[in-house]
Amino acid sequence: MHIGIDARLTYYRTGGISTYMRRLVAALEPLDTANRYTVFHSRKSRESLTTRFRRAALWTPCHHRLERLALSVELARFRLDVLHSPDFIPPLRGARRHVITVHDLTFLHYPQFLTPDARRYYNGQITAAVRQADQILADSQSTKNDLMTMLGVPPEKVSVHMLGVDERFRPLPPEMIAVARRTSQLPETYILHVGTLEPRKNIGGLLAAYRTLLDRLPDAPPLLLAGRRGWLFEETLAVVDQLKLGERVIFRDDISDEQLPALYNGASLLVMPSFYEGFGFPALEAMACGTVTVVSNRSSLPEVVGEVGLQVNPDDTHALAAALEHALTDQVWRDANREAGLQRAKQFTWENTARIALSAYRAAAEV
Repeated sequence: MHIGIDARLTYYRTGGISTYMRRLVAALEPLDTANRYTVFHSRKSRESLTTRFRRAALWTPCHHRLERLALSVELARFRLDVLHSPDFIPPLRGARRHVITVHDLTFLHYPQFLTPDARRYYNGQITAAVRQADQILADSQSTKNDLMTMLGVPPEKVSVHMLGVDERFRPLPPEMIAVARRTSQLPETYILHVGTLEPRKNIGGLLAAYRTLLDRLPDAPPLLLAGRRGWLFEETLAVVDQLKLGERVIFRDDISDEQLPALYNGASLLVMPSFYEGFGFPALEAMACGTVTVVSNRSSLPEVVGEVGLQVNPDDTHALAAALEHALTDQVWRDANREAGLQRAKQFTWENTARIALSAYRAAAEV
């Protein structure tokens, strides 16, 4: 087969879906030597995700209103048997068969948490996309369930492939953590949140819970919010002021991907109280680094952490505050969950992710 993978988004965005594209291609290259691959990049990108697969550049930008039509025209000359669209929306006709990855349905569950442009792009096209796709990959059973119940997708059309964790995420020696702390100008310890600061992440609820935690535990570590400043960030700043959190909350949007392992290692705990997550890389990466977790009990996060750490209702700020206090103060619990998290993280490999994707390509070709 000639298989195409649309990786244009890696030029436009960092974060979860771009990481998925990079790691999937890297895992497929040694795994599949029988089929021919072309990985499509933005014409503006100087990066190459490939070492063995063919690289090709496309002019069509991501999320353009004419993207599906323009991409169909550009892809016609490649004569693809299967095209994998890892960012939800396939072209009108880019190959003989189509595979898409649906990471989550946030835009259907919580349309108020998206920008108007994002709502128009995804809500207006997801129904046609899942109908057109010959096979669908989902990051979690939660997303598969949503596809079936909200969009009527037949279960046999959807394969769950939990994502992997990069080998860089591991426990680091204390001296390496200390150097990274000084280099990145981080406090001695901190409660860590990693991710774009946007409404879906429940930053307001986290700040309210942190205020309650400080009232109970005045010497609690500062709250470090590491990630890009997203939509409605000004409201987050207003909440910080209203709760009189001042310098107890640290915003860092300058932490590079290379610095993340040390960032996790230096944290007292990772907190991820999202209303909705398609997968939740930070929880997995934190466990792989030996950092205990407090996460939401919704969507995919329980599938990622299993029995490790604490799960809370993201709407219950008092429960979240209590979970943070417990995770900070119960050393016996911390030691047990650190080890349990390390063992749990070993189950998530990109090779397994790639094997299931390859099975979906083969199934699509046989339709």
